[in-house]
Amino acid sequence: MTPVTSGNQRARRQLTGQIKDSLRDLRNQLSMLNRQVGTHLDLKDVDLDCLDLVARHGPLSPTALARRAGLHPATMTGILDRLERAGWVVRERDPADRRAVTVRALPERGREVYQLYAGMNGAMDELCAGYDEEQLKLLADFLRRTTEAGATATGDLATRGR
Repeated sequence: MTPVTSGNQRARRQLTGQIKDSLRDLRNQLSMLNRQVGTHLDLKDVDLDCLDLVARHGPLSPTALARRAGLHPATMTGILDRLERAGWVVRERDPADRRAVTVRALPERGREVYQLYAGMNGAMDELCAGYDEEQLKLLADFLRRTTEAGATATGDLATRGR
């Protein structure tokens, strides 16, 4: 193990700063990519986000979707109305509880979205090919833990704002 020195601490702070800056740059770049995808599909950013959540985690109730998206249920109603009118999702009665509704993404429309992300997906496959399995496990763990930290910070900020 390397002894901790002020030089090591400084280098570690610099690397940590670089990682944080890179994550901010990545967030901005992905935001621009998502905006371009949304423009091609005639979807608002928030609509595209909700569509992705339903496609990845659905079928979901509108309430569960609102919770995952961090949106007010009344806002979610408008988003779902737009997505349903445009043929991206359907609302269906829950077979277990006929009073409840679930939202399901339509897979045939999902192919349109997938095609627009094909360039990024291909670039990510190429990038990941340059790492061995242990490095990929480390990166996957870092990204999962970073996502969890973001979720915690979001929740903390949401409860502080009330």
